[in-house]
Amino acid sequence: MKKTQYPTRLMSTATLALLALGLSACSGMTRQERNTAIGAGVGAIGGSILTGGSTAGTVGGAAVGGVIGHEIDKK
Repeated sequence: MKKTQYPTRLMSTATLALLALGLSACSGMTRQERNTAIGAGVGAIGGSILTGGSTAGTVGGAAVGGVIGHEIDKK
């Protein structure tokens, strides 16, 4: 039986579509809103890595990162 590349192509297409959608969602954001979103994303990744993937670590990291991102460059 021949193995197809369908699941790999589907995942690649879905990833690219979500990336494009995510980038277009940031177009109307202010600088402070973008910093908050970036901080939350980086914090979530950091929290997940530091706690071995626990939900609490990921959510906590996102919250802390979002607050830090929000306060950066605040005038």
